[in-house]
Amino acid sequence: MLVISLSREIGGYLYEVFIANFDFWLALGLVGQLLFAMRFVVQWLASEREQRSVIPVAFWFFSIGGGLITLIYGLYKREPVIILGQAFSIFIYLRNLVFIARERRAARSAAEG
Repeated sequence: MLVISLSREIGGYLYEVFIANFDFWLALGLVGQLLFAMRFVVQWLASEREQRSVIPVAFWFFSIGGGLITLIYGLYKREPVIILGQAFSIFIYLRNLVFIARERRAARSAAEG
């Protein structure tokens, strides 16, 4: 009886969260999470191809896209944990792109001259 009751409560909760409360903001939040998750798929595929741990540039772009969308979602929903986590993380993702661009410029300069 307890298992049946628990499964009904969980089912009701999941229905309320994902179906009954479905709106634009939930869809936006899910898109942000999907983009954010894609960065791990990109990283995994690149590492498998190289047979070593690799973080491709696309990882950082997916991080920024997913982070920004999730931040917008958190701001709308007034979720301080999401807001703080994403706001600081986006800075780190952007900073990594700056390092990559700087490294590529230095490599081009060294190759040219």
